Amino acid sequence: MNESSHNIIAGKYLISPLVKLLENGWYAASVSIRSGTGSGTHDRVLRLTRLFRDKLAAVQYATAEGLQWIGHRPSLVSTGAFAL
Repeated sequence: MNESSHNIIAGKYLISPLVKLLENGWYAASVSIRSGTGSGTHDRVLRLTRLFRDKLAAVQYATAEGLQWIGHRPSLVSTGAFAL
């Protein structure tokens, strides 16, 4: 499940946390890291191994991992359609 309200623009990257409810009631987290446009678009998806009881915690963890992967600190990004 991906809600666009959780997407973050960090420089040239779009960070999209992906959360899935598992059969056992826990949440699995992944994160999509996208850059470029058109035929030059590159999307890398990281499947994270940690599980969560709470959906919001999974979203926050996936977002933090995506930001860490591109080398950004959370204070340097904005949510929504506009970047700082």
